[in-house]
Amino acid sequence: TGGVELREAIRRRRMVRRFDPSREVPLALVRDLVALGVRAPSAGFSQGWDFVALSSPAARERFWSAAAQDADEDGWRRGVSAAPVLILCLSDPQAYLDRYAAPDKGWTDRSLEHWPIPYWDTDVAMAAMQILLGAVDAGVGALFFGVPTPGHDAVRAAFDIPADRRLVGVIALGFEQTRVSGSARTRRRRALDEVLHLDSFGVPHP
Repeated sequence: TGGVELREAIRRRRMVRRFDPSREVPLALVRDLVALGVRAPSAGFSQGWDFVALSSPAARERFWSAAAQDADEDGWRRGVSAAPVLILCLSDPQAYLDRYAAPDKGWTDRSLEHWPIPYWDTDVAMAAMQILLGAVDAGVGALFFGVPTPGHDAVRAAFDIPADRRLVGVIALGFEQTRVSGSARTRRRRALDEVLHLDSFGVPHP
């Protein structure tokens, strides 16, 4: 496609929860989207991220079997499991501890107390956001979702993911199935005046 302007892509971006199983997503596009994702910022340029793309039916079924600890398939899972590609978004805390133990950083004790916010997860989430925006630009639907806590170890085992990697989330990619009328969101977007504060929390921006 010719692409869209950044502001338009941001305004158009939304989570797609129903995918058309008959339309494939080319692996070349998956590579292109992940290439956009790794242009995201990372603390100390640590780049502590890995992405596992699942495109075969067998791999996707293995994911859903590992991620869902019960056999029930609700409407959400039926719609999302039709996505032809899943991207597991992983963070690597050790990459950050190693980077910040380097001479130019100096945290040689590698203590987690230096990290009140786990930037390994934050950076992966920013990379995921760039993938979502890239999907809009490419005309592909996307959804970022989390794996329930009991499923993390099972997913790591199913795909030979090292135990020291954290499963920050999963991106489903595919072409949106025609939406059913009446499925509009029930929660409103918070107004800018509610979320933007000036000089102090609780003081609305004029």
